Amino acid sequence: MNLSEIQSKVPKEFYAVLEKYSITELRPAQAKAMKAGLLEGNNLLVCTPTASGKTLVAEIAALHSILNRKGKAIYIVPLKALASEKYREFKEKYGHLMKIALSMGDIDSADPFLKEYDLIIATSEKMDSLIRHHAPWLRDIYVVIVDEIHLLNDADRGPTLEVLLTLLRRLLKNIQIIGLSATIGNPKELAAWLDAKLVQDDWRPVKLHQGVYLGDEVEFVD
Repeated sequence: MNLSEIQSKVPKEFYAVLEKYSITELRPAQAKAMKAGLLEGNNLLVCTPTASGKTLVAEIAALHSILNRKGKAIYIVPLKALASEKYREFKEKYGHLMKIALSMGDIDSADPFLKEYDLIIATSEKMDSLIRHHAPWLRDIYVVIVDEIHLLNDADRGPTLEVLLTLLRRLLKNIQIIGLSATIGNPKELAAWLDAKLVQDDWRPVKLHQGVYLGDEVEFVD
């Protein structure tokens, strides 16, 4: 799908950023997400290989909501290091279009200052804490993005993430949930639980080859 095909569907400021970063066409997963109702507020579970363009799907949903004044966007990640990485990345790309905050510290605070921010990157533990502290600005959320959503099956982080998503869906009836993962063992079941459309694709920017390494030689499997 050529980028120009979505020009009339996304905010012009966002489209200008995509052009600045020399994006001329959407990757297969991104095009499938658009056709699955990404801009219509549909919940999506995007299950595609690493570096296939999942993050841009989330960015499209977030920017579409924020710049059209529908509501805030929350980007939930499992690790502080990943939260910091996403914060730097989004700040560089979109800092001139919206206010971006990083929330991953004190779990005993409702962080009232976040009321003034449009895009909030938070760890799942911090987001769970914000809900339990009844942060009043939570009602302004429209898009919830969950990176590495396959961790729902993780023995340590899974329960927190499951409760977090359950509470968000109960508190905010009209939110759009975008789940992202490269590895999900039960994508259809998870999509059904999220009431989401499943977006799957096996395209990747670099083809993988399988082989056996022995004695300083690699024999690849055809």
